[in-house]
Amino acid sequence: MGIELKKIGVIGAGQMGSGIAHVCAVAGFDVVLSDISKDKIESGLASINGNLVRQVQKEQITEAERDAALARISAAGDLDMLSDADLVIESAVENEQIKRKIYSQLCPLLKPEAILATNTSSISITRLAASTDRPERFIGIHFMNPVPIMELVELVRGIATEDETYEAAKGFVNRIGKKMAVAEDFPAFMVNRILLPMINEAIYTLYEGVGSVESIDTAMKLGANHPMGPLQLADFIGLDTCLSIMQVLYEGLADSKYRPCPLLVKYVEAGWLGRKTQRGFYDYRGDVPVPTR
Repeated sequence: MGIELKKIGVIGAGQMGSGIAHVCAVAGFDVVLSDISKDKIESGLASINGNLVRQVQKEQITEAERDAALARISAAGDLDMLSDADLVIESAVENEQIKRKIYSQLCPLLKPEAILATNTSSISITRLAASTDRPERFIGIHFMNPVPIMELVELVRGIATEDETYEAAKGFVNRIGKKMAVAEDFPAFMVNRILLPMINEAIYTLYEGVGSVESIDTAMKLGANHPMGPLQLADFIGLDTCLSIMQVLYEGLADSKYRPCPLLVKYVEAGWLGRKTQRGFYDYRGDVPVPTR
C-alpha cells in the first residue's frame, strides 16, 4: 500500500508558495496555506484568485472549477493547523537557517507518517533532512516559477529518503499535472546548476562593460532564441535568490567559476532585488521598464 495524500500544507504564501497551493487545489487536494503574517496569506490568496481568473478567461478551467479550487484552500495563522496534513511543502526564502527554524517548530506538530518536502532551489536535501525528526520522509520537490504555468518539477532525494516517500512524491507530481525530472542531491540540482551560472556570467558581462543591460538581453533573446533576456530573468527570479543560489554553488563546489559577480552583490546590498522591489537591472516604477545601467 502506498501513502495516500489528501491534505497538503504549504508554508510560505509568496510567489512560489501561492503557486504551489494553486496547482494543488486545482488538482483536487485540500490545501492549508501558512505564512508568518495574516497580510502575507491574504496577499497570497489574492494572487491565487487572480491567476485562477486568468485561467478561466483562457478557458483552461471553468468558473465552477475556480470556485471549487478556492473553496479547498484555507489559511493557517499558525503551524498547528498543519498537524493533520499528509504532505507539507516548505516554500520559505532560500535561507538554510530560516528553513531549519521552521522545521524545528513544525515537526513536533506533524503526524508521524506525514511527509515533509522542501521547495529549495539549491540547498542540500540531505542536510535539511538531517535537521528534522523524519529524514526518511523528507524530499525535495522543486517547482519552477511561475508554478501554474511551468511544467517541470525537480524531484530530489536525500541520502535517507525512503522509497515509499519517493513514490508518494512521484504520484503527487503526476496528480498535479506536472512533468518530473529526477536530480541527484548536488548543489543547485540541475536547472539552477545550469541556469544561474549563465545569469551570473551575463551580470559579469555587464560589470565588465562588454554590453549594456538592454544589449545583453537583446543579444540572448535574438541570438540564442531565449524568451527572456538573462538580466530580465534575474529580475523576475529575484536578485537575492540568484545571489543565494550562486553562494550555495560557490561554497558547495569550491570552484571559482561559481563566484557571484560583485555587481550582483552590490544590487542586493542596495535592496534592488528586481520586480518584487520595483528596481533591479530594470526600473519597473514607470509604465515601461527602463534599464538601470
